[in-house]
Parts: sequence; C-alpha cells; structure tokens
Amino acid sequence: MSAPTPNNAASVRTASGSADTWRTKASARSSRSSREEHNQLHVEYILVAEFSIDKGPTMEHQYPNAISGDEHMLAELMLPDQAHVRFQDWTIFFLHKDAEQNEDQMDPTGHAPLIYVLNLVNTKHDKEAKRGAKVKAMAICTRHSFLHIYKPILLLALEEYFKSPTLDTLAELFTAVNSMDLSPMPRLSIFERQVLAASDKKEMFSEKFDEMAMGSPNSVTHQIRSPSATGMITASDQDGELRPTTYIDLAPGRNKVVNGKITINRDSHEFETKVVYNGIPVPIRVPVAVLPETVGDFSLIQLITTFSNPHSQNPQPFALHPHLTTNGPYTHPIMVLVNGLLTQKRIVFLSHGRPSGDVADHVLAACALASGGVLRGFTRHAFPYTDLSKVDELLLVPGFIAGVTNPTFANHPGWWDILCNIDTGRVKISPEIKMSGQSDGATIFGNMTNMVGNIDTGDNQFMDDILHCISSRFGEKAVRARWRDWVVRFTRMAAAFEEMVYGASALWIGHEENHVIRGHGFVWPDEQTKIRDLTANMARIEGWRGSRSYHAYAQDVQQFYMAKPIKILDLHHHMDRLRTLRMSHEDSGKIYTALKDYVVEYEEINQLLCVIPENQGGLFPIAVGLFHPVQKVRFAVVELLERISTHMAGRHFFSSLNKFQKLAFIRLQQEKMNTVESPNTGLTIAGLSIGGAVTKS
Repeated sequence: MSAPTPNNAASVRTASGSADTWRTKASARSSRSSREEHNQLHVEYILVAEFSIDKGPTMEHQYPNAISGDEHMLAELMLPDQAHVRFQDWTIFFLHKDAEQNEDQMDPTGHAPLIYVLNLVNTKHDKEAKRGAKVKAMAICTRHSFLHIYKPILLLALEEYFKSPTLDTLAELFTAVNSMDLSPMPRLSIFERQVLAASDKKEMFSEKFDEMAMGSPNSVTHQIRSPSATGMITASDQDGELRPTTYIDLAPGRNKVVNGKITINRDSHEFETKVVYNGIPVPIRVPVAVLPETVGDFSLIQLITTFSNPHSQNPQPFALHPHLTTNGPYTHPIMVLVNGLLTQKRIVFLSHGRPSGDVADHVLAACALASGGVLRGFTRHAFPYTDLSKVDELLLVPGFIAGVTNPTFANHPGWWDILCNIDTGRVKISPEIKMSGQSDGATIFGNMTNMVGNIDTGDNQFMDDILHCISSRFGEKAVRARWRDWVVRFTRMAAAFEEMVYGASALWIGHEENHVIRGHGFVWPDEQTKIRDLTANMARIEGWRGSRSYHAYAQDVQQFYMAKPIKILDLHHHMDRLRTLRMSHEDSGKIYTALKDYVVEYEEINQLLCVIPENQGGLFPIAVGLFHPVQKVRFAVVELLERISTHMAGRHFFSSLNKFQKLAFIRLQQEKMNTVESPNTGLTIAGLSIGGAVTKS
C-alpha cells in the first residue's frame, strides 16, 4: 500500500529488508531521464559493505552512485547476524524506489517496480586483520526477478574485490554485467508465457529463438509446418515432428542432421548468453517465461518437505481458526501456511542454525506457493531476511512475510500470526491471532450445511497428492504446475462464491448474453457438490477478499480479459465441461463446432492451449470429439486439430496424442477428403449420399 510522502525529501523507510525512497516532485522530474536510462540496465547499482570491529556494519561503496538513504541500514542488511562464523552466505532483500514515476511505468498494483538485491557475504581469515578475519559483502541491484543468474559473477567479483578493493573493480563488474546481450531473447505474449511455463517440452516455442536470430520476430510465419498438398497429415507424419528447412541457432555447432531432419539441442525455457568478466566468459541461462512472484531459484519441494516430514511422523493439532485450519485441527501445515498467505496474515520463517540464504529461499518459495504464478502482492511485502533491530518497522507492514535468524522472535507471538520454524519443521499459529467476524457468506451457506452433509475442502487429500508427486520424483516443475492448478481452482471458486452471495463477481468479466454458448466459470457435476465446496471454502474465500492479492488479481482479470482474442466463449469453462461432465451429444457437438469456428488464429490457439495444460490431459477432451456420432462434428474436430498440429506450440500437444487417436484423425482426414457433396441434398455420410446418387465410397 502506498505510504504518505514525508516532508524530508531524501528520507528512507527501511522495514526489515525493504527500503522505500521518496523524492520531491521537482527532484523526481530532474532525475527522470537518468532513471529511465537506468531502467535499461541489467544491474543498476553495486554495493559493498564491510564489518568493522569498531563501527559494526559499514558501507564502503555504492556504484555508480549512491542509492541514497540510510547507509547503515543497508549495510546491516548486507551483513546478516552470525555472518562472520560462516565462510559464505547469500541474502536477498528488496528496495522500493522511484515512487514518483509516471503511471505508464508503474506496476499494475500502483507501486513502483521493485529493485531486487542479491547479496554475497564472504569471510576471509587474515592474521593481520583484527580478530583474524575480514568480512565483506557485495550486492547487485537489478530489476530482474531472476537475480540468481548473477551468482557465479558475484562469486568472482567479490573474490577480486578482496584482492583489489577499489572502485575500478566495481566499474569493471558494472560494465561486464550490463554488457550482457538479451536482445535475441524471445519476447512472449501472456498466453505464450503460460503455455511455456506449464510445459516440459524442451522445444516448445523454439521457433521464437530462430525468429529473433533472423532479426525480426515477424519475418518467420507462425505456421511452421504445412500439411501435405492434399491438406492432410500422412501416416509418416503422425508423430507430429517438425520438419523445417532452415534453422539458425544462437549457439553454433549444436545443429545436427539426423535422418534428413535438423535437430537442436536446446531448452527453450532458458535463453543462453554469457557475461565476460575479468577475461572469463561466464555462461548465463535466463528464464524465458517468468511468472508473477517468481524471484530467485527457490525450491517448492524443499519448502513442502521441510514442513511435511515432522507432521507426517507425528501430527500435532492446531488451534482452530476459520481462515487457517480449513480441514480442522489436523489441517496440513503447508495448507495453514498457504491460507495465511492468502488471507494476509503476518508470517515469520525462523532458523537459528542455518545461513540466512536458506531462510530467504523459504520466504521466496512461500510467496511463489501462494501465488501459483497467478496471484500477486506477496513479494512486495516480503522480507527474505531481517533482524531484531528492525522489528518496530516490520510490525507497521500488514501481512508481511519475513525471514529471521534470531530465536527471540519465537518468544513474541504478538509479533506474528504464523511462525514457521525451519529447524524443527513445525508451523505454529499465534495464540494472540485475531479471529474473523461474522461473514456475509455465513448467512447464506450456514443454512445449507445440513443439505450437503460432510463438508471437506479436500486440502489434506490434495497434499497427499503433492507428497506422492514429490516422492515419485516428478520434479519441481510438476509440483509448481499442480499448485498453479490449485490456485486457479480457488480463484474460480471464489468468483462463483461472489456471484452467489453478492450477485456478481469482480473476478469474472464478460457478457454471457453475447456468448455463442452460455456458461462461464468453474464447473461442478451438480448443485449439491457446488454448495458443499463453496461452504467448505467460505471462510478462506472471504478472508482472501480483503487482501492485497485479491485486489491485484481483480485488476489482472480486467487486463487479461482485454488481452483475450476470444471473448465470445469462455474456453476454460467449456473445456472443463468436456473434461468432467457426462454431456449429451448435442451439447458436446456445440462446443466442438464453436471451437472450430472461433479458434483459428495464432493467439486464439494459444488462448486455448492455456486452458488444456499437458498435466490435465492436453488435447484429450478435444480428441474425444473424433468419435462423435455426428459426422459434421467429427469433421469440425479434424479441422481444429489440423490447425493445432501446424501451430508453433500446438504441434507438441498434437504429438502427445496416442496412436489410436492419431489413426482416427488420419482416417477422418481421408474420409473428409473423399466425402463428395450430393447434387440433391448435399448431405453425405462416410462417402454415401442421402437422398441422391451413391457416391464413391
């Protein structure tokens, strides 16, 4: 939330790892051109701090100029507690700057963009130094949320600074990191980012790299593989593989010709570049599809495992709270954490025995967990590392997520609502937490409890699935995809809840009377199941409705709606109907026909692919239409799949169809081609006319 501007134009407010800088309007105008120039830099500032036996944490240098504000506060953040007892430690914190910038530069939540700070602390034993060691920290300040890419460079740079502690060393680093060339990296649309982030296919959107290498994103057609002259995909093509004529790779020497086909050993999820520092070429891999609230290289698996193992071995009941214990006293601790994040509770991650970098990783993972790459508003109020001296300012921030290493925090339950002890793996709800009052939904759903029987959010069952996913080594990407599905499901249920309680929802925009097929939102098999789910999630939904992430998501819904090329059909709703309901042939036929009519252009296909991720079966519900009893519908599905199979991303979805589905597709292509219009009625089925002469079968 925006803070009032103090009278002192140069003042800084630093709260537990975040610094806010205010300037007067005149000062902001005079520095706007330089700020815009800085926004083009990969790294805007380089900071160096040292721990002095006499003075404590002190700032040595800020390059190329001072960030301004409280230098001592920044130095304390760069030199965390107990840093001197470790050879090396990493920390992350955020700076809030440029609060007076133009509206077109502003973050959609109304805040200026964050500056992410990656900080490295090293301890060097030196007999000539006081107490036999030197402790220095170096930090880089960047607008890139993928700040972890700078870790290898920072390791080299701090080592060099110990040898040559001069501004020239910092200047060389500043020049090196800002010479990194990202101009050939593909710029993806919102739909392309979602498709790529949800996919395990390493070649997904690989053509985008080729377009950028050719110098013009528009110089290469999006239809990268054409069907044969007959408009058919032949049996030899049924694997859906790309057969290009030319490839231009950014890393020469990796193109290989196998059986007459050119292949590239590249993962399109990352853009490979390099930074040459001190004569050493450092390879850098930049993530191409960065979703909201994804900062650094955290691990959701590590976060979930930390707080799941003790619970599974010895479950301990929680004191009941309507927002947090959504599955009763034995709600899984990870769900308690997520519920706390969604309902904007004050959350502290504590570890006394681990490096502050480990604590920061847990904080960043928690933000991403609740976001699911969908919701925003967590990292802006997150403090991956803070210390006891900043607790007063920390408590002024509503709904903070903080990482600490001082055990004193555990003894003050008034400072937090949820305490996550990383050392013990236990989550604790504060006995001083405020309880929620009577809700609007309780008036409606409270009377329906007897109608729906046993009420269960399914949270514990979902966590069992997540833990099975982890134990089966499905990997980090699979875990993130499942959490994204959960968050999307929650937001769609919240929209249905609002429509039932308040008559309309800020989370759904559209005019259903203009839709070619009625229906929108989440799909339930029957009304009783809908009431049961909304009743079970009522407290969590109403707690979320008062949070920052809810209001930010409502804004995102509006922007996302404007970006949709297809507004005349709720694709997500109707794909869910095909996936989950036993539909009549007439109703399913209407959906398949509408998809054929309205999913035509490149971005329209991307919009469809976003709602049929591979972990939910991909094209399977569409491929079922190949066996529809009505020939016209089957042909519509064939036409739709033909478009998808030649689409840059769709071809990978098509290649995942099983052989039975692909053979049915090829057979229907042939049948469609052989179907000849009757001179009398024009109605034919499988080569036989109705009401006319027999056509060639």
